[in-house]
Amino acid sequence: MENWNIVGHEWAVELLQKQVAQGSARHAYLFTGPPGVGKRTLALRLAQALSCTSPLMPGVPCGRCRNCRQIEAGNHVDLLIVQSERVGAILKVDAVREARRLLNLKPLQASYRFALFLRFEEANDSAANALLKTLEEAPSHAILLLTANSPEQVLPTIASRCEIIRLRPLPLSLVESFLLDRGIEAEKAQLLAHLSGGCPGYALRLAQDAQALAKRQEHLSELHRLLYASHRERFAYAEEIAKDKETLRELFLLWLSYWRDVFLHSLQADLPLMHVDRRMDVEFLAGQISSASLQSLLRALERAIYRLDVGVNPRLLAESILLLWPHLNP
Repeated sequence: MENWNIVGHEWAVELLQKQVAQGSARHAYLFTGPPGVGKRTLALRLAQALSCTSPLMPGVPCGRCRNCRQIEAGNHVDLLIVQSERVGAILKVDAVREARRLLNLKPLQASYRFALFLRFEEANDSAANALLKTLEEAPSHAILLLTANSPEQVLPTIASRCEIIRLRPLPLSLVESFLLDRGIEAEKAQLLAHLSGGCPGYALRLAQDAQALAKRQEHLSELHRLLYASHRERFAYAEEIAKDKETLRELFLLWLSYWRDVFLHSLQADLPLMHVDRRMDVEFLAGQISSASLQSLLRALERAIYRLDVGVNPRLLAESILLLWPHLNP
């Protein structure tokens, strides 16, 4: 498993491999980076390296032994995966307390018990404080693996007790090659690499979801239609999209990425577009809307995503964003 079969992040693999080989693995790690960049995969590879019964060399798991296969599948008896019910939901204290109880038990098959806390930025205050207590009192046979978008979204007292592994988006060419190696046609691979923002896991999920790209095109066509729509039409659209909170969150994120492209193009920034297949539309909007207006819209969308996650009324958020959009004449 050269480079632990991970795309990019060589420095992180080298660091962790060396710790495993030297027997100096930490009791807690915090893997940070954008969704789909490889946090979960790297955490599981670390667990494999610490549990493999037939390592290819010190710190390099074989990927084929019982422990490696079960950890890869997420069903190892000594691996507990803890996460909220869905992306954007809340990780509650009961789940963390149950993890603490299981971590105190001796491992049954591997040398360690592992608890993988996914998207820990979704933990409420009670859950975060419960994990802090777990970190302070974890037995020597327990290793805690946390993922989050950024260290700043985790309590400082938790982050300070973890080895932080900051994963950055990969070069788009590397993600494109990753997709081509998996049989994805060149034009689609290029588009997905850009849409993923350099996150191979996210790009692969898009490739495997037959409806994802079609929905994206539909949503972006609606975005352009609403630029010419009346307030009444925008309010009606806001009412419709606000019915499902998670769908609205995904739509906000799509809008944020699209308006970011328009904003960067308006500044003539030398950065790659995410929505490369909509370049003509992006160029048109960049010529119609001021950079200041676009910046205000981006800030409003960022605030709306945060407010949606903390329970503000979805319909009010959708209406407030659509009212900020410029109105273009047909």
